[in-house]
Amino acid sequence: MLRKLYLSLFLLSSSFKLAYSQQIAFPDAEGFGRFASGGRGGTVYHVTNLNDTGKGSFRDAVSESGRTIVFDVAGVIKIKEKITAASGITIAGQTAPGTGITVYGNSVSFGGNSIIRYIRFRGSINMPKGGCTVIADNLKDIIFDHVSIEWGRWDNLHVKNSTNVTFQYCLIGEGIDPQRFGALLENPVDMTVHHCLWTGNQSRNPKAKAKIEYVNNVVYNWGKSAFVGGHSATEHYQDIVGNYFIAGPSSTDDFLSMFTPTDHVYHKDNYADLNKDGKVNGRLVTDADFTKQTATLVQEPSALSRSNLTIDPAADALKKVMAEAGSSIKRDDVDKRIIGYFKSLGKNSQIFRTEADAGGQPKVKQEISKLKDTDKDGIPDTWEIKNNLKINDSADASIVTNTGYTNLENYINSVVK
Repeated sequence: MLRKLYLSLFLLSSSFKLAYSQQIAFPDAEGFGRFASGGRGGTVYHVTNLNDTGKGSFRDAVSESGRTIVFDVAGVIKIKEKITAASGITIAGQTAPGTGITVYGNSVSFGGNSIIRYIRFRGSINMPKGGCTVIADNLKDIIFDHVSIEWGRWDNLHVKNSTNVTFQYCLIGEGIDPQRFGALLENPVDMTVHHCLWTGNQSRNPKAKAKIEYVNNVVYNWGKSAFVGGHSATEHYQDIVGNYFIAGPSSTDDFLSMFTPTDHVYHKDNYADLNKDGKVNGRLVTDADFTKQTATLVQEPSALSRSNLTIDPAADALKKVMAEAGSSIKRDDVDKRIIGYFKSLGKNSQIFRTEADAGGQPKVKQEISKLKDTDKDGIPDTWEIKNNLKINDSADASIVTNTGYTNLENYINSVVK
């Protein structure tokens, strides 16, 4: 009996240590999706052209699991049909030269255990009217970091029945007809949304039918409403902390909308700036703002108590979001325009019906990387030489180092330090 007890305690201790020693997706990964491993240790796929289909295309790159996808090219990839990405991939958009990669024209859906960083996804009025630009349904473990998601027809973003999801430093904006909405989150469990910019959406920034921590985001120039509750008979749990709601030219004063008593809200240090005067001078959001929407207030958070999030004061978060949200290593003209609206702090912006009304997707000259990669392992020769790797041995890319990451991951992580 005693032996069985010792064995049980040993197994419990081992599982506890394992849970706390998991490798996070990359050094700055936070929230519930932070343990996604993506294509770690698998193969490398080079995107070498801007074609919709075929060898070297983005569509082909995401078609198989176990890949880390690097980019030898920059520009706009115009897709005619929806892309369905395999699970277990890493999209290292930060490896693209110049202004990076934009996937434009239709939806992209993702599978679980994936890491998506520094890339733009834009829908189009030409895709089906029920189309969302990015879809992350029925999966477990995924993180989107510094991703721009725009021009969805139903919603820019759709997440349904998924677990362990993070969106961090993303730009989710300019939903187009017929709905012009930000995001519908349908029953995800343990979802983190932090330091994201929600802008130019008529409503649903997001609609949170979810168990979610919504921290340090900025919502700018909503139309009818900004953050929308679950508004259903199902029990939902929303931890809403350190966010800034800034009205723009299109905005009503309804920065909160459509909660019901089944929405269990923990809130702290949120601010609403509704005067559209070009300054950051919002007021503290109060209990009354939520109770008049019939939300049920709770004294303890449901998600944050289990999270590793670093929480900034709302005013500091606003500055970080302005500097970093979206694919921001080098913003393209569309994101620059959107950030320019945001910087006006109430003076400028618009909710558009089509991407053409917003100026359309600009033509961007294709750029080819000048970095030589002799063994095609995803790591440029200059970095391999500097770090004592072999430029003629692709096997060293998948070696796990003392950082817990492979050599390839150390390289792609170093691009955005």
